[in-house]
Amino acid sequence: MIETAFTPWASLTGGILIGVASVLLMLLMGRVMGATGILAGLVQPSSGSDFTWRATLLVGMATGPLVLWLISGEMPAVEVPISTLTFVIGGVIVGIGVTFGAGCTSGHGVCGMARLSPRSIIATATFMGFTFATVFIIRHVIGG
Repeated sequence: MIETAFTPWASLTGGILIGVASVLLMLLMGRVMGATGILAGLVQPSSGSDFTWRATLLVGMATGPLVLWLISGEMPAVEVPISTLTFVIGGVIVGIGVTFGAGCTSGHGVCGMARLSPRSIIATATFMGFTFATVFIIRHVIGG
């Protein structure tokens, strides 16, 4: 049985940090903070400065646990209660969805929803609907 952890303070803190980072990126660079778009632009940057801000942001995302370790002395626990094959299949499905949805949860769900973009509202509702359905099927139909 997969147990869901209830972490309101950590979740609130993370949400605030994502929101602040999104607003600052829009304010300072005029860019939407969509993680997949940032990563795609890092692979094929339009200029040197384009590469720099994208790389800096992604390094910041990846080193967040190290900052937490420096502050608290503990690395965050990461548990993946699924097989490697399931993890890879899920990643491929998400990659396909990001491609067809023209963006990810951070781009549509955080930035697009904040701008009241109809396309982002529909995309986020679709993400969430499939998430709810997947959790229901895994937990209550298949019995994971």
